[in-house]
Amino acid sequence: MAVQSVTKAAASRSRHGLGVLCGITAGMWLGAAEAPTKLVNSGFTPITVSLCMVMGVFTARWTFPTLLKGTSYVFADLRENKHLVVWALLAGALWAVANTLTVFAIRDVGLAVAFPLWNTNSLVGLIWARFLFRELKGASPATIAKVVAGAACIVVAAILLGFSTIHGRPTVEAHRATAGVVAAFGASLLWGTMYVPYRKAYLSGMNPLSFVTVFTVGELATILLLAWKFDGGVSATLQHLSQGGPYLFWLFLGGFVWVIGDLFQQFAAKYLGIGRGIPLSNTNQLWGLAWGALVFGELAHAGMVQTVLIASGSLIMILGALLISTAKSSGGEVSSQHEALERECNRYDLNYHRVLEAHMGEPDGPSGRRRWWDILIVAVAAGIFVYLGSRAMAPALALNRAWTAVLSVLLLVGLLACGLRLYRETRFS
Repeated sequence: MAVQSVTKAAASRSRHGLGVLCGITAGMWLGAAEAPTKLVNSGFTPITVSLCMVMGVFTARWTFPTLLKGTSYVFADLRENKHLVVWALLAGALWAVANTLTVFAIRDVGLAVAFPLWNTNSLVGLIWARFLFRELKGASPATIAKVVAGAACIVVAAILLGFSTIHGRPTVEAHRATAGVVAAFGASLLWGTMYVPYRKAYLSGMNPLSFVTVFTVGELATILLLAWKFDGGVSATLQHLSQGGPYLFWLFLGGFVWVIGDLFQQFAAKYLGIGRGIPLSNTNQLWGLAWGALVFGELAHAGMVQTVLIASGSLIMILGALLISTAKSSGGEVSSQHEALERECNRYDLNYHRVLEAHMGEPDGPSGRRRWWDILIVAVAAGIFVYLGSRAMAPALALNRAWTAVLSVLLLVGLLACGLRLYRETRFS
């Protein structure tokens, strides 16, 4: 297969700008997903909170692909890419285990130590991207420097912002330090490795909407097993859920918002690769900090040290995002990426030209014909949120309504701008 001629055609259809927009929008929505969880003061254990959010994620994961493409399209895509189903399940399981490890890391060593350790996940992903998928191979020294420096800036900035929110809090017992450090490093390794199935799926032409549909099955099954194992068993978990009725809506809402951010993150990983897309979506901490500080007033009494950390971290994170945003792949790097794509096609006996078109986001025709069960899926999902919303308890928190409105408008602007561009250029392909 002559890669050279294909490379020229592919370069003319570069989705770099679209990928950057998806990564930034992903950061906005992933950061906003933390806001609903701040409204919960129910005595839930951390694992139960995670379980409730994943249940909200599961509900939303099936709703969006059904609305955008239809289940007929999704299942046809899965049948055509049966070899990737296990990878999607694996990615969901890795996420659930990593998220649980962070709970134990925080418990054993505190957020001040744990956060910098697990936040290196984007660098882990960058290493996997280079050695498994030829990302940055053949890139110019300037492009390599931008990507590596940008990813490092975002990690450093996240560490500074993390310390700004925990400054002055006490540490935990020393005898748990080793276990906590191991848990935090384990979370970093698993989250960084989780992106390998992402990239493998998109190099094989799988649609992100199909991938996340299977991803959430592995995610929910794993978090259920972990909750039952570490949260007192099945009866204890069911008791926690039954007692937390007034708060379930907010946790489900957090999962719903997180799904929107993760869908954009999936498209960023597809069009930019995991070495560029994931660091951009990791700017979510800056947005989470904005919700905490501006809406919930968490930093109203911040001292000089916290203020300096916040200002420094914010500027460094913006710099990192700018560096990655301008590191467009071209020439030798594009060629090596297509060699990786051709390798996947040869391994699984796929049609190279069809996979290349899917990988580049070429519109793949109309969505699948809507079935009666598509309407049922959307109706059930809407019914769950209506039911939980009718039982929800208004949070006893002082909220800044003006900033809530401003940040909400920004979220909607990002959703519309990125969503419409995805539709116009790729039909969500």
